[in-house]
Amino acid sequence: MTTLSDFRTLVRGDLKDWDPQNYRWTDDEIDHAIQKAVAEFSRYMPRGMKSTIATTAGEAGIDISGLSQLIRVDMVEFPVGTMPRTFARFSVYGDSLTLLDARGDGQDCYICWGKMHTVDEEQSTIPSHLEDVLVCGAASYAAISLAQYHSDRANIGGEHVARDYECWGRMHLRRFYKSLRKFGRDWRLRWSIMYPATDHEGGDHE
Repeated sequence: MTTLSDFRTLVRGDLKDWDPQNYRWTDDEIDHAIQKAVAEFSRYMPRGMKSTIATTAGEAGIDISGLSQLIRVDMVEFPVGTMPRTFARFSVYGDSLTLLDARGDGQDCYICWGKMHTVDEEQSTIPSHLEDVLVCGAASYAAISLAQYHSDRANIGGEHVARDYECWGRMHLRRFYKSLRKFGRDWRLRWSIMYPATDHEGGDHE
């Protein structure tokens, strides 16, 4: 399983920052760039989740505060068990989801939602075939950050250093967002035609 340390090594490889005695970026700077890329990756392709939450009889509101690191709610199936499936219209405000055309009956509803991905020293939820996309994004953020640092100190760092990092970073950032848009469209298409079945967890367990 790819961990934060593995991603750090991969990002340094993209940046050609191989000399541990003379790193241009600290580990903290690389990690910050990785987490920034994780946040953007999650915005386009969040981790697909399905939670079961009980409704309240006669009430349209559903408490979704248990859905930690929520990015968005995509679908609400209610009532459940019908064929074809019944998906309810809803609105979300803060930690409350409101059914627009129905009232709860005390039975469960299924909520399909997108969650922030996790990359730490224990695990990564980034799909393996998209890890290179994350690396590209993290490397671009790190390069642009260093370019800004040198630009502020151009009299000692040199204008060419800032310009070169800026150009390299911007080029790779365009690649990053192009990939996010492409794979994000594919993700939304799959989500719209099939029910998520990868991660299942009750809304009151987080």
